[in-house]
Amino acid sequence: MKQTLLQEKYPLFVAEIDKAETRYQSVDEVVSDLKEKIAANPKVQFIGVFDHYAHTRRIEGEINPDIKAAVDVIFCFGLALPNPQVLAVRPRSIGVADMGDRFVVSFMEAPMKPANEAMEAWVKGLRNKG
Repeated sequence: MKQTLLQEKYPLFVAEIDKAETRYQSVDEVVSDLKEKIAANPKVQFIGVFDHYAHTRRIEGEINPDIKAAVDVIFCFGLALPNPQVLAVRPRSIGVADMGDRFVVSFMEAPMKPANEAMEAWVKGLRNKG
């Protein structure tokens, strides 16, 4: 898993997972795994799945031709509400893109260490061939 900056300002964690490294072969299977991990954590609330690929096609937007499917799994840790500004960085999401031979799984760094640790563990757990 790599840490990077998108557009020089958005801190991201990104994992490229070859399909040979995972038992999952579709975005739906990856989403099911992530939903199970979210459900297993009593401090996390699943919100939904947004099919970004379908939305972009529907509005005739531009899609990189290498992307075969792309969704966001949306959830919230929300361990505290210390001020109203934290609402700007919630809820969280993990993006899953099918690039044909691999998945690119990414999420933006959260302002809470436990959230980052959980999301990183969930994504690393997708490498589960065998």
